[in-house]
Amino acid sequence: MPLVRVALPRGTSAAHRQAISDGIHQSLVEVFKVPPDDRFQIIGEHEAGTEIVRPKSYLGVEYSDKLIIVQITANDTRTTEQKVALYKDIAARLTQATGMRAEDIVISLVEVKKENWSFGNGVAQYV
Repeated sequence: MPLVRVALPRGTSAAHRQAISDGIHQSLVEVFKVPPDDRFQIIGEHEAGTEIVRPKSYLGVEYSDKLIIVQITANDTRTTEQKVALYKDIAARLTQATGMRAEDIVISLVEVKKENWSFGNGVAQYV
């Protein structure tokens, strides 16, 4: 079960946010093989320059004011190859669907053990 958090600049359209949500989810389904109904996302907009704190560039990547940060919390069961493929697939889908610059998509994967999830009722369903 991935939990996805997306931070993006305030003022994006509902269609833009939906395209981001759909693109990330489709990448997770296809690359990480998560079930299609396993979709938990938190999408938050932030005022430019206040909530999304970042440098103008990092590691040779120049950012614009349209930078988004995608944080994915998932089970620690994927290979390095799957992770690399996921980052590439998300960037490709989002640039295709929204016209975003690939440079403005920062992705962080946080891996956790399966026992660190409860999907309701106070039950650790994966244990």
